[in-house]
Amino acid sequence: MQRWGFTYPLDAVPIAAHREVLQQAESLGYTDAWTAEVDQLDGFVPIAPAALWTERMRFGTAIANVFIRGPALLAQQAAAVAEVAPGRFVLGVGASSPAIIENWNGMEMRRPLERVRETVAFLRQVFAGERAANETLGVRGFRLGRRFADPPPIFIAALRKKMLELAGSEGDGVIINWLGPDDVPKVVSVAREAATRAGRGADAFEVVCRIFVIPTDNDAIVQAVARRAIAGYMTTPVYSGFQRWLGRGEALAPMQEAWAAGDRQQATALVPEQVIEDLFVTGDRNACLDKIESYVKNGVTVPVLSFLPAVLDFKELGKRNMELIKELAPR
Repeated sequence: MQRWGFTYPLDAVPIAAHREVLQQAESLGYTDAWTAEVDQLDGFVPIAPAALWTERMRFGTAIANVFIRGPALLAQQAAAVAEVAPGRFVLGVGASSPAIIENWNGMEMRRPLERVRETVAFLRQVFAGERAANETLGVRGFRLGRRFADPPPIFIAALRKKMLELAGSEGDGVIINWLGPDDVPKVVSVAREAATRAGRGADAFEVVCRIFVIPTDNDAIVQAVARRAIAGYMTTPVYSGFQRWLGRGEALAPMQEAWAAGDRQQATALVPEQVIEDLFVTGDRNACLDKIESYVKNGVTVPVLSFLPAVLDFKELGKRNMELIKELAPR
C-alpha cells in the first residue's frame, strides 16, 4: 500500500474544525497526518482529538524536539498519544534548530547527534518498561508508569550523513525535508545502508518526506512564497550545510552572503530559480501529483504534503487548504 500524508493541522484552520477534514482525507485515501513543531502548535496535542475522529489514519510527530523537553516528559507525551491512537502513532524525534532551541526556548543546542542517539536509547528502555538512567541526558532513574501493549515506532529526523546513519541504525524510519526528488536517492541510501548493517530490515525502513507544495500556476505567488521560505531556511547553519552537501552551495552562496550582510531584500532576490524549481511542488493538480510521485519513485515511502500559502486572506487560506485535501488526494 502506498502511504500518502499531509501536514496537520492545516494552516489557518482551527483544530476543532478538522473533524470533517480528517474524515474526508481518510475516505480519499490519505493514510497519514504528521504534525510540525515550529512557531504555531506543539506536535502532540493536535493528534489526540484527531485520533478519536478517525479510524485508520496514522499520526506522527515531525518532529518532537529532543532539546526543549526533558526525556521523561517526552516519553510521557508519547505514551499519552499512543494510548489515544493505539497502533496508529509514530514518534518522530529530532534535533531541530538553534533558532527554536536557543533563541525561542533559552536552551543550549549542544552535541545534537549525541542528544538524539541517547534520547532514542532512553525511549526504547522506558517503552519496554525498564527503569532508565542516562548520564548524558542527566536522567538518574525513571520508569514509565504506564505500560504499552505495542510501543510506538521511533523515526529520526535527519539531513546529513551522520544523522542519517543514526536514523538507519537506531530508528524505525527516517524523516527528511527540504530536498528535491533527484536528491532523494543520495539521502535515502545512507540511511538504508546503515539499517542493513544494523540488521534492521532496510526493505521495511520507512522514509517520511515533508514536501512543500505551492499549488498555483501564478508565478508571482510561487516566487514570493518560495523566495521567502528559502531565504529564511537556507541561511541557517543546519540547512545551508545540508544544501552544500546536496551540491547547491555555490548556487546559494550569493543569497547567503547578502543575508549575512543584513540585506534581506537583496538576499531574497538572489534566490536561484533552479533551487525553487528543485525544492517546491507547484502548478495545477496533475503537475503537483506528478512531482510528488517522483519523490516516491526515488525512495520516499510516505510523502507528507505541506501546503504553503497561495492566498493572502486568512479566512480564504483556511478554506483553500481544506479544498487542497481533495484536489491533491492520491490518484
